[in-house]
Amino acid sequence: MALSSAFGYAGLLVALSLLIWLALRGINIVFAALLSAGVVIVSNGLPLAEGLGEYFAFGPLGAFTFAGRFFLLFAAGAMFGRVMGDSHAASSIALAMVRKLGPNRALWITVLSTALLTYGGVVVFVVIFAMYPLGIKLLQQANIPKRLFCAALALGAGTFTLTALPGTPSIHNVISSVALGTDLFAGGWLGILASAMMFGLGMWYLESQRLRAAAKGDGFVAGPRDRHIAEDPGEASYPHWTLALLPPVLVLGAILLPRVLTAFLGEGDSAAYTLLAFANAQPVIWPSLALFAGTLLTVLMFPAVRRHALHSIGEGTQDSIIPLINTAAVIGFAGVVTQTQGFAQFTGVMLDASLPPLLSMFTSISVISAITGSASGGLQIFMSTMAEGYLNMGIEPATLHRLATIAAGGFDSLPHSGAVVATLTITGLTHREAYRDMGVVTVVIPVLAVLTCMAVASLW
Repeated sequence: MALSSAFGYAGLLVALSLLIWLALRGINIVFAALLSAGVVIVSNGLPLAEGLGEYFAFGPLGAFTFAGRFFLLFAAGAMFGRVMGDSHAASSIALAMVRKLGPNRALWITVLSTALLTYGGVVVFVVIFAMYPLGIKLLQQANIPKRLFCAALALGAGTFTLTALPGTPSIHNVISSVALGTDLFAGGWLGILASAMMFGLGMWYLESQRLRAAAKGDGFVAGPRDRHIAEDPGEASYPHWTLALLPPVLVLGAILLPRVLTAFLGEGDSAAYTLLAFANAQPVIWPSLALFAGTLLTVLMFPAVRRHALHSIGEGTQDSIIPLINTAAVIGFAGVVTQTQGFAQFTGVMLDASLPPLLSMFTSISVISAITGSASGGLQIFMSTMAEGYLNMGIEPATLHRLATIAAGGFDSLPHSGAVVATLTITGLTHREAYRDMGVVTVVIPVLAVLTCMAVASLW
């Protein structure tokens, strides 16, 4: 029995290491996920048919479960990004920003824009698609390597606004709030400290890399997937930037509309709360509808895309397929791992370990998030299986809420992370080209931030 358990643990470690190694080598991520899932199934004695047909494909963390749930969001986001590029609206906005703030502020613009979007409740995948055409033009104008756009996007959309800032409506914050009975502002002072560290250190790193790239003559190079955005037909064909802003403002406004109505109309307005309830109950459909509306408005407003609207929208839909399938395959791997006996035993081992409670909690959530490649998936598993044990150890609910949420957003961003894979696929870059910078701002810095907050909390 002990030998079997050891073999199962070794299989999990080998499978995870294999998946990361293959991703870094540029091997197709779908094949890498299937191969690594096969290692888990064989080494842990899972039924082959059930492992591939249910756990990998259709289980709670199955690949096609994820793909089915997020298909509309990926398709709508890719459509919107495509027509914003083909209409030159993204180019117009980027040029206006560069004129107002200077080309050297491109990374600041990207980080702050994406941070505002995600703190406003916009789903990360929507932000990637919506910001991509604008970000490409910003980097082209400033002659900044495209790899730094990935890192800036990851810093603004995937770190402090999702896990640390008090009050963020992200799914991560909501999972902890529901599980622990706390509000979204729980552990606020710890969240502010972590946010300041993530943002400050992240921007310092990005700016230092920008200056280093400039000194080496390393500049912007358009990839095959963004030729339609990067090619410049001349400013005379650009719409005015104020008009170009209308579609993204519509998208963001539509996504935020329920919260705005609720804040202004008060609790007595049943219509506003009905709308809010629908939006909260449809975290995929609601932003998808907003993106469809933005696409339609873009087509109606700008002749450059209206002349071939169906072609552009069709190309946008096609653009969404590979990112969706790649991301879903990684999620499917996590679905297999969570069904193993070794994974179940891990939770018991950590709760019985002699480590200090906060350090044990950090280790537990970090390992789970690393295996699943998802902060929200790791946090959901942690809260449903281990949170009560840590509360019984004496950790305050508000402290557990904030520290666990922040910790979930550290090792979730290893090379096999679904969000990392989606970002690289959408931008047309490889792990070898762009992951180092993404890893620094999404793994190294958040881990330093949560360890610092743990030290402060233990002394408080």
